[in-house]
Amino acid sequence: MTVKIKDVTDYLESIAPRSYQESYDNAGLITGNSSWTVTGILVTLDCVEAVIEEAITSQCNLIVAHHPIVFRGLKKLNGNNYVERTVIKAIKHDIAIYAIHTNLDNVHMGVNRKICEKIGLKNLKILQPKKDTLSKLVTFIPTQHAEAVLGALHQAGAGQIGNYKNCSFRTEGTGTFMPNESASPHIGEANQQEFVKEVRAEVIFPTHLEGKLLQALRSVHPYEEVAYYSSILSNENQEVGSGMTGELETPVEPLAFLQGLKISMDLQVIRHTKIKSGPVKKVAVCGGSGSFLLPQAIQSGADMFITADFKYHEFFDADGRITIADIGHYESEVFTKELLQDVLMKKFSTFAIIFSKTVTNPISYL
Repeated sequence: MTVKIKDVTDYLESIAPRSYQESYDNAGLITGNSSWTVTGILVTLDCVEAVIEEAITSQCNLIVAHHPIVFRGLKKLNGNNYVERTVIKAIKHDIAIYAIHTNLDNVHMGVNRKICEKIGLKNLKILQPKKDTLSKLVTFIPTQHAEAVLGALHQAGAGQIGNYKNCSFRTEGTGTFMPNESASPHIGEANQQEFVKEVRAEVIFPTHLEGKLLQALRSVHPYEEVAYYSSILSNENQEVGSGMTGELETPVEPLAFLQGLKISMDLQVIRHTKIKSGPVKKVAVCGGSGSFLLPQAIQSGADMFITADFKYHEFFDADGRITIADIGHYESEVFTKELLQDVLMKKFSTFAIIFSKTVTNPISYL
């Protein structure tokens, strides 16, 4: 069975929809054609020239990277910097580059969950849930067809609220309509007023699934003209957002926790603030640059905040209320390669899915 690049990217976007990426980001297919047949996949944190060479050697024509090689528009392709050289080499050798960046950061099973798993955290919750990513669908169904229609909507992704699925709200009422001569009604006859027992059904769904839900609704609903309306909700989506919190099984003294963190995350160094007194029980994490989440980490009651790229003056903002542990950008996200490999191997088995061996960390320590 041949697998196209589109098959892989569609699967990845079913897990981490591109609509969840931040406004500054550039996730998606950066080079290559979605109709190409996949010969192999190389997963990496960063896509640089050495990674392209690794893909060529490994006969992989698709690179799945966390960080996009192109963040801003390229005006020239002269090979004057590493971005241009990487893109040129990929195009020259027919290698597709796909980036799955802040959309993978923002989903519950993504980058931050991987960090939590590495350091043994339980009871995981999104630190800063996103708004405006949920919608509500309201439709009207003949009573005897309600279960079939709602079943199709649930199958398409509606009605999932946290740990509960197949959620809906239903009220019974009477629907009225009069078909004209051009109609082919499921119930009633032309030019006759009809009164039908109906269920008004309401379900919540991730906004990006609206097209899929409407297709399911129309395919199962018995009416020729389906009455429905959808609206975007301002509710926080507890399954989507920035950062994550979790708890240790047993509280640990701060120094012992930091020493364990160095081992579990394979760190050479940790930059941290003055250590907050008392044992570490609750921990906040954010892969990559997470200083913007410090207020939320403090508000959550976390004892420790693990992230990267804090500036000098930002460390003062901890103000004794939390211990900031800056472990480095690369170090906080390097295990994303394992996450991507695991996710892809569950779905695809007809070609190689290779873990990149190239160390792309631009920072060295003496």
